Amino acid sequence: MRFLFAIAALLLLLTAADGFAATLPRQEAVRVAIIKGVESVRIDGDGVLATDGRGEPLRLTLPAQVRRVGGALAVGGQTVARLTVTSPLSIQVNGKRYRGTIEVSPVDRGVLVVNDLPLEDYLVGLINCEISSQWPIEAVKAQAVVARTYASYQKRVRANAPYHLESSVLDQVYDGCEIEDSRAARGVRETAGEILTYGGQPIQAFYHSNCGGRTEVAENVWGVRLPYLRSLDCAYCSTTPSVRWEYSISLKKLESLLRGSGTHVSGLRDIREGKRNESGRLIDLAFVSGGGTTTVTAVNFRKIVGYTAIKSTNFTVRVTSDSVRFTGTGYGHGVGLCQWGAKQRASDGFTYREILAYYYPGAILSKLPAGQGVDAR
Repeated sequence: MRFLFAIAALLLLLTAADGFAATLPRQEAVRVAIIKGVESVRIDGDGVLATDGRGEPLRLTLPAQVRRVGGALAVGGQTVARLTVTSPLSIQVNGKRYRGTIEVSPVDRGVLVVNDLPLEDYLVGLINCEISSQWPIEAVKAQAVVARTYASYQKRVRANAPYHLESSVLDQVYDGCEIEDSRAARGVRETAGEILTYGGQPIQAFYHSNCGGRTEVAENVWGVRLPYLRSLDCAYCSTTPSVRWEYSISLKKLESLLRGSGTHVSGLRDIREGKRNESGRLIDLAFVSGGGTTTVTAVNFRKIVGYTAIKSTNFTVRVTSDSVRFTGTGYGHGVGLCQWGAKQRASDGFTYREILAYYYPGAILSKLPAGQGVDAR
């Protein structure tokens, strides 16, 4: 049984940490939504200080279960508007460790858990979620820069939102500090504060796993043209494990998925490939059923069936009597940096600056404003 309160030892520890932090450059912070839409979460940790929505200390026994009750939270026999948990070490949420501050708030569907932490700490935790820190260090550094740029852009776009980033593929994959290591920290440290800009502003630094030989333009995915996101040849990812893929599904199951997404098909019997764009990817598909022919964009089709099933929009279709097989190339939307291409380029001796210049032509490697994004560890 561990009781958490503003006890003298904890205050001394926090005061010492605050005094140390005051001697370091101020870091830019980001707010990451790590859990959404669940009814309860489990909080644990060492050296933790918990406060309610008014900043008043809470006496809790850890581990503590936090659940939504109406428009408030129930925790440790108390009802609070919001729970904020801090620690100079780390905080556990449902068994995963996080740095910084954890905020739990009631929302319409359960609770929202946000991790508020320095940008550079976020990046160290992110590296091994997006790639492997054991890749060539120049590829790790390139990943650190694009992830920092993406986070900086999203922070500005969502400045007034409850959080800046999702912790999933909807933004960038982030699982806290569980898989931090020295090479991830090195990649972040050696690019500290560096972002890609265009016209003096952070770019939308999209990236993906494997382009399959040619990257995609942003307008073919999101309908918006961005001059630094062009379709480029990328032979460097051609031998990677995920370059080719196959996926089979019954016509009955596929029809169910389509209807669940609001696409009107009944008695699906054939699928026809539509036109392809200049990068070789499908623009749309035609679904032939008893009720006629329905067209769905290839981008939306990936979303309907699942991004891990239909790994890219560069695929062919083969229909049999009761099923369909998709055979494709590449993994991801194909826009911006190709992670496996960057890995091979780094292995061949390219620097992270050269890698970034290739995948984001016209973008400039810049520094965040003074005092922001600096590695304070």
